[in-house]
Amino acid sequence: MSLPDKRIIDFMNEHHVLTLATSFEEEPYCANCFYVYMEEENSFVFTSDYDTKHIKQASHNIYVAGSIVLETSIIGKIQGIQFQGIISEPNDIFLERARKAYLNKFPIAMLMKTTLWVVDLTFLKFTDNRLGFGKKLTWEKELIVNPFFRKSSK
Repeated sequence: MSLPDKRIIDFMNEHHVLTLATSFEEEPYCANCFYVYMEEENSFVFTSDYDTKHIKQASHNIYVAGSIVLETSIIGKIQGIQFQGIISEPNDIFLERARKAYLNKFPIAMLMKTTLWVVDLTFLKFTDNRLGFGKKLTWEKELIVNPFFRKSSK
């Protein structure tokens, strides 16, 4: 699996709140969530309860999007991530790794009864005006290609 550019990874590691966008039956919704980025899995981990609107929507539509931004009024310092991914509830060994990563960053969460969620990233776009006005770095998840499927030459 190819990982995003190091500058994208560094930005995701420097921040801790993402905006998660969900939708169901043409009704969009956004929620702000504390997150930790797990580099090896290229995923965000966050907590949320089953009865929240965004988790209810995600239980019907696992495709999510979102953003992470640096709040600034200085145009030359604007930075932000827009992402797409697939949300799921981790289990087994991955659940333990996700829990450890999340609690390492947010130890106060030990006192809460909540559920961990993972966004497996499929697309990232990083805008960084420090690299030049409107400079964007993108990353997309490599698709697994069936070697027995051949595209038509037509």
